[in-house]
Amino acid sequence: MSNQIKTALSLQVLKRFRIIYGSVRQHFHEIERTCGVTGSQLWIMQETANTPGIGVSELANRLSIHQSTCSQLVEKLVHRKLIIKERSTEDQRRVGLRLTEEAAGLIRNAPGPAEGVLTKALNTLPTETVKSLDALLERVIEQLQTRDDDSAKKPLSDL
Repeated sequence: MSNQIKTALSLQVLKRFRIIYGSVRQHFHEIERTCGVTGSQLWIMQETANTPGIGVSELANRLSIHQSTCSQLVEKLVHRKLIIKERSTEDQRRVGLRLTEEAAGLIRNAPGPAEGVLTKALNTLPTETVKSLDALLERVIEQLQTRDDDSAKKPLSDL
């Protein structure tokens, strides 16, 4: 393959990354405009609605973010009275979360999907396609001169 063709192909791939990034940003802006919360906060509220009593550790796992990041996002939602913390009656050390009525209303009126357009798109692809994409993206990441692995545990809406 000639250098000129490879450069043109690389630029085409770059454009595709821009479309993905721009689409994700546009979705997050729509969520913030409509709901007044970030995309990651909306996802937390959705997961809490789906699993009342869920803990912060489980939430962090479901969103694939660092537990301390998840705790900070939850605290902001507690402060805004969108999530309530409740101690478990069986184990007083365990704190579960539940939505307030206001939060339930926000979720009902939120532009979907709560987990974000990229997560939803990836979940609709066949498993083999996602595996291939994962391997190819890892090869791209290996070529980066500057690498920020800490970004892997941050919500996309916070990058």
